[in-house]
Amino acid sequence: MLKTTLRSFLAHKGRLLLSALAVVLSVAFVAGSLIFSDTVTRTFDRLFASTSADVTIEAKQDLKSAVPTGAVQTVPAALADRVATVDGVAAVHPDVSVENITVVDSRNESVGPTTGAPTIANDWNPTDRSPVKLTSGHAPHGAGEALLDADTADKKHVRIGDTLTVLAQPGTFKVEIVGIATFTTTNPGAALVFLDPAVARTELLGAADRVTSISLDTAPGVSDTELKRRVTAAVGAGSYEVRTADEQAKSAAADLGGFLDVIKYVMLGFAGIAVLVGVFLIVNTFSMLIAQRTRELGLLRALGADRRQVRRSVLTEAVLLGLVGSTLGLAAGIGLAAGLIKLMSAFGMNLKATEMVVGWATPVASYVVGVGVTFVAAYLPARRAARVSPMAALADADIAGVGRPLKVRAVVGSVVGALGAAALAGCATATKTASAASLLGLGVVLTLVATVIAGPLLVRPVIRVLGGAFPALFGSVGRMSQRNALRNPRRTGATASALMVGLALVGGMSVASASMSRSFDQQIDRTLGADFVIQNSNYTPFSQEVTDRVRATEGVGLVVRQRFAPVAVRLPDGKRVETTAAGYDAQVDQVAHVTYAGGDSAAALADGAMGMDAKFAEDHGVRLGSVVPVEFPGGRRTELKVGALTDQESSGGFGTQGGLFFGLGTVERFVPGGQDSALYVNAAAGTGADRLRPRLEKSLDPYPQVQVRDQADYKKLVHDQIAVLLYLVYALLGLAIVIAVLGVVNTLALSVVERTREIGLLRAIGLARRQLRRMIRLESVVIAVFGAVLGLALGLVWGVCTQQVLALQGMKALAIPWGTIVAVVIGSAVVGVVAALLPALRASRMNVLAAIAHE
Repeated sequence: MLKTTLRSFLAHKGRLLLSALAVVLSVAFVAGSLIFSDTVTRTFDRLFASTSADVTIEAKQDLKSAVPTGAVQTVPAALADRVATVDGVAAVHPDVSVENITVVDSRNESVGPTTGAPTIANDWNPTDRSPVKLTSGHAPHGAGEALLDADTADKKHVRIGDTLTVLAQPGTFKVEIVGIATFTTTNPGAALVFLDPAVARTELLGAADRVTSISLDTAPGVSDTELKRRVTAAVGAGSYEVRTADEQAKSAAADLGGFLDVIKYVMLGFAGIAVLVGVFLIVNTFSMLIAQRTRELGLLRALGADRRQVRRSVLTEAVLLGLVGSTLGLAAGIGLAAGLIKLMSAFGMNLKATEMVVGWATPVASYVVGVGVTFVAAYLPARRAARVSPMAALADADIAGVGRPLKVRAVVGSVVGALGAAALAGCATATKTASAASLLGLGVVLTLVATVIAGPLLVRPVIRVLGGAFPALFGSVGRMSQRNALRNPRRTGATASALMVGLALVGGMSVASASMSRSFDQQIDRTLGADFVIQNSNYTPFSQEVTDRVRATEGVGLVVRQRFAPVAVRLPDGKRVETTAAGYDAQVDQVAHVTYAGGDSAAALADGAMGMDAKFAEDHGVRLGSVVPVEFPGGRRTELKVGALTDQESSGGFGTQGGLFFGLGTVERFVPGGQDSALYVNAAAGTGADRLRPRLEKSLDPYPQVQVRDQADYKKLVHDQIAVLLYLVYALLGLAIVIAVLGVVNTLALSVVERTREIGLLRAIGLARRQLRRMIRLESVVIAVFGAVLGLALGLVWGVCTQQVLALQGMKALAIPWGTIVAVVIGSAVVGVVAALLPALRASRMNVLAAIAHE
């Protein structure tokens, strides 16, 4: 049996090739994502471990903000002298490092990275652990001198002697580049500027007696952990965060982890789609191969092979297919990871392909996925093969599944579909976001499973409609193509299911994204009353100079500032909620249209008061007039009276969770050193917005990071952000379509082999080669469009239910992108034509007499 199995596998290697490609793709994405993330993690672990001081003292980060506040956490510079006397301290280095800066060249163009990586200004204090070394020029001495990292200098064409402008929180200042520093480790993609230590404190922090951290070197014989204990005892644990080198490295790696997780999960999402769609392809392939080998299997049974041996033979073929596909997929994954590493280098993260990490988990995961998928997918066809009777060797080969009743599928599909419909109905009527999202996920899974199970039941009624015009348009060829698609509902359903999965996903996400875009458009129209909004392009705060420039611009009337602050509120129900609150000037009603459930803007922005979202307040037992304890960074605490409750749907998004906001004076008092995040600007009387805009842009020309936006710009910004998610979905769809095309090609190719005698007879009675090719193309088109119709119908239901979940967050507009849906259906027909090209060409080239004699 083993020898027979191996010969059978080699005999059908061409038929199994397309199925192997599905395995290769799924394994490649799994392996590539693991190799890439392991390589980046290992690289940065080495970077952080080699550059972290033995012990570091920083300000205690008691509250974290969901949005940048511009405030820099500092510690007293005098603390360095204090800890220098601690037993076990060999050296002390007060450090300054800030990210809330922008650096521009003489043309007012930013020299920072455009990939989202930060521009970091540091004091020049080289040690053995420094990530850079001076390679040309000299170190900065005194005001007006700076170093720049070599990568940024090369990309932005900056040379020694050039003058750059640094836009920092305390103010703007100019520096001459007097030296270039080259990375000795991995360049994480940031732009680095180095200043004289004394200058860094005054120009970057605005205070000569403050630093951002203090680095300590341990004396020989003293461990990092022991020195941390001694330093903590000396400075106290209340206001400072004391970390060892290992803890500092882990903290830095954790901050990087979010970026890595995004890449990893996106790639694993591609792998998941490839696996899911590949299952349909493999099931279909093995089902058809078994159907074509009915006489062969019957002969094996007649010669003495029992059912278990036949089943084992088919599963062995599947395992061999999985092993081959996994091996090729692992190799492709290594290539994919190398490509990602090169892509990261293009974005400024200089990883080395020679340091690629292939851990033991990568090949294990690759073979588990590849072999597991093929084994599971082939199990049902293997059971069907085991049921072949020895008498089948005496009969003509039958096509498995033709004519067999679909009662079991009908019952199971109906039950699962009813459960899925109930879950989606529950999602649409739920009042809590968490429960609605859970029901949505359950409903999506169940309805997808139900559609796959019941797909063959829908083949005959739907394809009769979709191909109803074929006989009139294409005559007998059109009639035969329609009947070929109807001949085996199981096969047609399985082939279409591969395409259905991808199109259901894109249909649902298209409805959700269109609904989000329309909801945001309505919210912007409803709430934004300012002529312009001034913001940084990446939403980071800007210096006071920008605000002063805007106010001094001719034609500017009202300017309302917005500033964020991390807070924690202790609520009457006993819960402590950490969130981000917003501060506004008192004239906010003139630039935003806010609907209140109680109170007004004046009451919310008054000294000692705050505003809150009405639903959040209701959930936590807060009433109008309640006094709520509020914690600010640095241990600052106060109690604020709830002066107003806003309607979240029309509040314009004051803050984040809870919609907390208060007067700007409160923010300035409890979060000193913060920066404005946005300015809402109205034109003065007699000045039109169209005349004010060019004046604002001219005033802000020295600040290239700052953008002037009106309502239309804001809408475009939101649409572009939503489009990023949609592009990811389209990429997933593209992968699903590639594998689905492979499935259609595989099905048609095996179908051509299966119908060899039939095709020979049709050719013998006068069917032309061109007519034969057209028949196969039409069959492919109707199967592809059938999958598209099922997928889009399912996706529309998912999208509408997703919109109901979004409605609980205030996004109540429903939009269905009919243009996208029509384009997808047309595209599916094109996919069907493309998938049929090779099978149709092969069928048309058959020798007529050889085809008639084929068994």
